[in-house]
Amino acid sequence: MLLLAVAVVGCGAQPSDLIQGFDVSNATIPKEEIRSGGPGKDGIPAIDHPVMVPTEKVDFMSPTDLVVTVSIGTEHRAYPLRILLWHEIVNDVVGSQPVAVTYCPLCGTAMVFDRRVGDRTLSFGVSGLLYQSDVLMYDRQTESLWSQLGIKAVAGKMLDTPLTWIPSEVMTWQMWWAKGGGSLTLSTNTGHLRDYTSSPYRVYETNSETMFPVPQHRTDLKNKAWILGVVINGEAKAYPREALEKLTISQTIKDRVGGEEIVVAYRPDTQHATVTNETRGQSQPHVMAYWFAWQAFYPQTAVWTKP
Repeated sequence: MLLLAVAVVGCGAQPSDLIQGFDVSNATIPKEEIRSGGPGKDGIPAIDHPVMVPTEKVDFMSPTDLVVTVSIGTEHRAYPLRILLWHEIVNDVVGSQPVAVTYCPLCGTAMVFDRRVGDRTLSFGVSGLLYQSDVLMYDRQTESLWSQLGIKAVAGKMLDTPLTWIPSEVMTWQMWWAKGGGSLTLSTNTGHLRDYTSSPYRVYETNSETMFPVPQHRTDLKNKAWILGVVINGEAKAYPREALEKLTISQTIKDRVGGEEIVVAYRPDTQHATVTNETRGQSQPHVMAYWFAWQAFYPQTAVWTKP
């Protein structure tokens, strides 16, 4: 499944400024740092017609498997990482809100976005391209390229258009199951033949190396140290999971980021993190990520340390 990347480096000016069919003539990221991840456009197929089943009827999950969960209105849905790592994007509607559930296995980042941008509802696909090892999505309406961790369009007609980041949570299947009735879970009936019992990233997940070159702005933590990242009003902050795991179940971190008060909680037994924005009185979007990816996109990030 995984193929070695080929760096896309132009030899002189290209009249069309195309990379794997995408127009990057107005890109706000360095074109020479846009890389092929191996599969071409839609070589990793997004799920456009997700089949959701009642959680209590799911029989393919293990207790420690992880899911990305989204709750909007009265609807509660879970997307197993064991499915997402084969597809990276699920275009869905939750509580009447069009959403894109995205996952980059190389960065470990699960993020959910509102698919409504301006007066359009977009559907997203996997471009086959990477920037700083993170997936570049594309929308099928304009074929613009979008950065997952950058949270905006980086090339094409939608250039610099921001995405609305929606709160989601990652937790073990056991915890999701225990939350009870009424919830739905993405089934393996995806319309694609994939071995959802295995991961093509097993070796990658167990070593300290990145698969593609990533700029090293910060060396506070090891490359693949896990962090919880938040961005508020343009200010980024990382909370090392190693520090979070030392908290007791009743302990939380009260902090101030981007001029707003937040509360961070983490349960090691269920790998479940929550971030509440006390200033706004609502859940705060956050993401678990490898440190190398977070520092590449947010070189000025603060890093939380216990007082």
